[in-house]
Parts: sequence; C-alpha cells; structure tokens
Amino acid sequence: MRERQGRKRGLEPVVIPYSGYGGNGWIRVLCRVLLVRPDATRRTPETIRGWRSFVSIPVADCPVTITADGQRFVVNADRGGVVDVDLAVALEPGLRTITLQAEGSAPVTARIFVVDPDAQLGIVSDIDDTVMVTALPRPFLAAWNTFVLDEHARRPVPGMAVLLERLTREHEGSPVIYLSTGAWNVAPTLDRFMSRHLYPAGTMLLTDWGPTHDRLFRSGQEHKRASLARLAREFPSIRWVLIGDDGQHDESLYREFSTEHPDNVAAVAIRQLSTPEAVLAGGRSHLDDDGQPTSGIPWVWAPDGAGLAEQLAEVGLLSDPAEEG
Repeated sequence: MRERQGRKRGLEPVVIPYSGYGGNGWIRVLCRVLLVRPDATRRTPETIRGWRSFVSIPVADCPVTITADGQRFVVNADRGGVVDVDLAVALEPGLRTITLQAEGSAPVTARIFVVDPDAQLGIVSDIDDTVMVTALPRPFLAAWNTFVLDEHARRPVPGMAVLLERLTREHEGSPVIYLSTGAWNVAPTLDRFMSRHLYPAGTMLLTDWGPTHDRLFRSGQEHKRASLARLAREFPSIRWVLIGDDGQHDESLYREFSTEHPDNVAAVAIRQLSTPEAVLAGGRSHLDDDGQPTSGIPWVWAPDGAGLAEQLAEVGLLSDPAEEG
C-alpha cells in the first residue's frame, strides 16, 4: 500500500549499492531498492542520509538487473527491498565493479572485492565501539544510528584505522568484512565515515529492520553467528583476524566461532572500553582468562588500535615498526 501511494505521489525507485565480495567463480551482490523523491534520485544514491533511508519506502519483490562481466542476471529484492544474492560469475581477483538497475531507476555501480584463491588472511571487524564511538546508552544506539547519524557526529577509535590498514598492507589481498548488528539503512553513512577516517574499504554485513516469523526483533547475535559461519564455508582456507570490543557479545561469539572453526581463526583482538563507555554499553563481558576458545589461537586486549597492533606484532601477524626502523 505504501509503495502504491508513493508512486502516485511521484516517488521514484533508486538502487542503493553496497560493496560485495566474491571468490573463485562466484560473487555476493548486496543492494537495496527504495522509493524516494525525484530530486533524491538525481543525487548520488550513497548520499541519502540514514534517517531518509529509513523513512523511504522499500520496494518489495522488485526485479533488479545485475550486469557483471558482460552477463546479465535478474533477481528480486526481498520484502525490505534488500538484494543479497550469490551469482555464478568468474571475475579476476581484486576490486571489481558491477552495474545494478531496477525498473525505472538509473543504473549504479557497486564494488566487488574478489578474493584471491591464494589469500590466507582475512579481517572481520565489529563497528560500534570497535572502530567508531558514540557516547550514548546502548538502548538508544539503534535510534541514533537510524534517525540522527551523520558521519561527522561520530569519532573514530584511536589507532584502529591504522591497525586495519597495516593488516591489509602487510597481508596483501586480505578481504575486509565489517560485521555489525546495525541496519542496512545506515550503510551509506557508515561507508562515508569509514572513507573519511581512512579505514580500508570492505564489505559491510548489516541487518534488516522488522520482525521475523518467531520474534518481534531480529537477533543481532544470530546475525553475527550466521555471518561468521558463512565466511568459514565460503573461504575454508582463510584464517580470520576477529576484531571486536568487550562491551557487547563479541568475545563470546568469537570464542564460540574459534572453538568450532579453529583452523579459520588467526587471532582475536578485543578493544577494551573505557569505564564511561562500558557504563553506557551496559557493562563488560568479563571473559575469564581460562575461557579462551582453543589453544594456539592468540587473544589480545587493548584500549586502542595502537595497543592491539603492538600485541599482534608480538604474535607475528604484524611487523614490528621498531625493527623496520
């Protein structure tokens, strides 16, 4: 009904492209189709603010034409307007682009990072309180992200962008996945924040708003758990550096994943929240020293990226800047 009324008011469809990833002979394509005012469609889709993306009308079951390597595929968005699909396309390793277009919309391009079959290391990082900080109580965070968030309103965690950049530079070809419980609505804003603060480009794996068949709100923990398991299936030869913080459930989720997939974990790096941040986050997770998942997998803790980088250098995942000097 909202879609019909929106089209009568002259709203037009726009495809919001998200960065995807791929492997040997396949790619994962991510985007969202919304109805917005005609003046918004003439702007770059990525500039649509988080709150506008939220109140904009998703186009359910909308056909989206994907053009990759000269091949055309037509897929349908889900009821939230989100497209998340695997396609059989053989692209060369590295950063590639594809074209997305819905009926009545202008074509847009999306980045696809195709992982080299010889790649051995990957990076998975949480977002909130790991790479960026908002001094807000956890219950208000989702509302802030959706209705207020501007990339200028956030501050980066000191040293975290340098840490991720060093990991990608010293392990060339490493895929970067930003795994968060945030909604797809704010992906363009988060992407601008990452770019502004020089974080490595990567794929964001976010969630959709709304209930599921068995619960009123979607489970953020289950989203992260399923995403990690999927990465292990898709890239069985890659060992991941798992980066999170001690204010949510990252430690327990990473412990669970590394117990079930010890061959897919290179290290776990946990950012320690400050006391005020921990209060706003609802406390710390209090993982005991003897609660580490599997012997042989290093765990490191520090309040910032510089401290984590120093400890990752000690376990051999980064070079020692002092030795390089």
